[in-house]
Amino acid sequence: MTSLEETTEETDSGPSGYAAARLRLLQEKAQSGPPRRAALARLTDDWLNALFTTAAREAGVRGAALVAVGGYGRGELSPRSDLDLLLLHDGKSAPGAIAALADRVWYPVWDLGLALDHSVRTPAEARKTAAEDLKAQLGLLDARHVSGDLGLVTGVRTAILADWRNTALKRLPALDELCRERAERLGELQFLLEPDLKEARGGLRDATALRAVAASWLADAPREGLADARRALLDARDALHLTTGRATDRLALQEQDPVAAELGLLDADALLRQVYEAARTVSYASDVTWREVNRVLRSRSVRPRLRAMLGGKPVPERTPLAEGVVEHDGEVVLARTARPERDSVLPLRAAAAAAQAGLPISLHAVRRLAAAAKPLPVPWPAEAREELVTLLGAGESTVPVWEALEAEGLITRLLPDWERVRCRPQRNPVHTWTVDRHLVQTAVQASSLTRRVSRPDLLLVCALLHDIGKGWPGDHSVAGEVIARDVAARIGFDHDDTAVVATVVRHHLLLVDTATRRDLDDPATVGSVASRVGSLTTLELLHALTEADALATGPAAWSSWRASLVADLVARVAAVLAGEDPAEPEPAAPSAEQERLAVEALRTGGPVLALHAQTEPAQDGDPGGAPEPVGVELHIALPDRPGVLPAAAGVLALHRLTVRAADLRAIELPTELGTSEVLLLSWRVAAAYGSLPQAARLRADLVRALDGSLDIRARLAEREAAYPRRRGVQAPPPRVTALPTASQHATVIEVRAQDAPGLLHRIGHALETARVRVRSAHVSTLGANAVDAFYVTTDRGRPLPAADAAELARAVESALRG
Repeated sequence: MTSLEETTEETDSGPSGYAAARLRLLQEKAQSGPPRRAALARLTDDWLNALFTTAAREAGVRGAALVAVGGYGRGELSPRSDLDLLLLHDGKSAPGAIAALADRVWYPVWDLGLALDHSVRTPAEARKTAAEDLKAQLGLLDARHVSGDLGLVTGVRTAILADWRNTALKRLPALDELCRERAERLGELQFLLEPDLKEARGGLRDATALRAVAASWLADAPREGLADARRALLDARDALHLTTGRATDRLALQEQDPVAAELGLLDADALLRQVYEAARTVSYASDVTWREVNRVLRSRSVRPRLRAMLGGKPVPERTPLAEGVVEHDGEVVLARTARPERDSVLPLRAAAAAAQAGLPISLHAVRRLAAAAKPLPVPWPAEAREELVTLLGAGESTVPVWEALEAEGLITRLLPDWERVRCRPQRNPVHTWTVDRHLVQTAVQASSLTRRVSRPDLLLVCALLHDIGKGWPGDHSVAGEVIARDVAARIGFDHDDTAVVATVVRHHLLLVDTATRRDLDDPATVGSVASRVGSLTTLELLHALTEADALATGPAAWSSWRASLVADLVARVAAVLAGEDPAEPEPAAPSAEQERLAVEALRTGGPVLALHAQTEPAQDGDPGGAPEPVGVELHIALPDRPGVLPAAAGVLALHRLTVRAADLRAIELPTELGTSEVLLLSWRVAAAYGSLPQAARLRADLVRALDGSLDIRARLAEREAAYPRRRGVQAPPPRVTALPTASQHATVIEVRAQDAPGLLHRIGHALETARVRVRSAHVSTLGANAVDAFYVTTDRGRPLPAADAAELARAVESALRG
């Protein structure tokens, strides 16, 4: 069998005329992409039409046609593509005549060195084969008449399409499974260093599957950008065929620079980035489409049975998740009352709610947010920063939500520096992901390590930003420090926190590099690390980030050996940084309002409540705009007595108020008989959804909780049973630690746990049960994580003995795990 080029040189008559014209077309630099593929298909059609017409006449066959299927049927012929052909006949001609006709068509194709996928069938046989073979049916959906009996081809096309639509409920799940199996076997195109442009997930095969889904009329793919993505992948395959001279779909490393040059791109990285962007578009469209297909399938199979079980009553379909955000039919959508044009935090709030619930965010919701939501002010309001941290801390369910936001341009709108790392390849084979996905994956890994640090919000943000300097000249850690400082300030961290983020990003490789490359017994090694780290808080963030970064890199980047070396280094550096115990800071004096409330509580017997809305200034460029509400300050004052903390926390939970921060302290006020202690509780709260309750209602329920007429634990349990939590994020278990040396006057019990309704009530109840006195409490909610510190003493006001402190920590942890 001769090659195409050899045949061209041998003769200019017969089939060689087609071969010469084909070769000239492929060598024309001015014509490429879709025009060349379409021209190649037309050229092939003309040749095959002449070939078939002559062969049918010579064989004496009528009632037959030549049909292009698959990629050729779509008119997408790459330079080395197979020709997928079906010889269709009505069954009235003698078998020998049909065989002779087939030979007269197939052999000239083979003689030119073209790959051929061929079959000979009647319309009934074609339908039977399609019914039995899903791949054959997919190819026939793109059937196109080339030559012969047009009516025969039209009839088969109509029948195949009708069969596909009639059996879609059964065949689409099989197609979905076929796509999943292929993705499992060949990986995701958007992350592979040597991707298969056709078979890997997000490749040409998936784009074809989306066409088949659309043809079923059950669902349709998001069309924006999909045609351009398909074109980019086909253009890359064309260039690959031309540079290699082979019919290959695998973009091998050694071929990437020549392919890039053929496409007029700067280098192999520019090629991969373009391919990755296209694959990401196809993958996202596939996710959305298959989710819609499965929703339709569920609705047709499950809902009738549910309605029958409920006696025909409608099934509730909208469940509130956050302000302006609801769950509807397995997706997160915007509430009917949501106004994204007035609520700049709504995109992040919706994303955080979706990730925490383990649900996808609907395509319509993301597009509405992208189109209508106004930009966040700079710096961001506190709520926006907290919602970002909540999104990052949701674990694996962060990834699809993040990808949905990124597909509609919301991520680069929120974080403009993200554009440089988006779809950026990493040539180091140790890396599994592109730079941007690696950063998100590091946050996923960090979410399981949040109990190890006192500032989980900083850990998650550092995880997202640690490689943000890649794509800039020079050391990415040095460039990243500058970018991270800007981003941290942009999203609203104060000066000190911004400095910590910048330091962690600058030194995110310090621990693993030092531990594996330096002598840890040399005092100079540990001293050098300690001087660059600067504080124990930064050290624990670096330790957790080191592990998360390695786990997100790939299986070869982390091991028990590396972990033990890093842990040894951290312990040595911590000892250097600890030095002498720092003096305990003097507590801040109560504000004038707090003191007024305390006096009123002492006079009336309390409790006394005050609510104040917190607002952010109007956005830049909108001087007439109203301030945006970001939360409410709630102050409670009452004479000191047992049970105040769990009662107050429980009442807030019953009213669906999320505690963002809290402070509890006791102050002494003079009385006629000496002094009396008054408890001051200062909370920053926000409604999970809906409006805030009135202060009078909160006070009435607090009075009932304190006198025992309101059973908070039972009420919370009833609500939990009535609205069971969706199985979403698997949070790491709570961690409770006694820090006996953290204060000279009390024992500090530190609680790190997943924030949840009633969490603070459960902690307070456990402390009350242990009969310790809570001298002060400092509660903070960082995204989805609660980091609470309770200063407790004996009833005589002294720190707990070490054994008692450890037992108390175990008891509180046990109560939270139970």
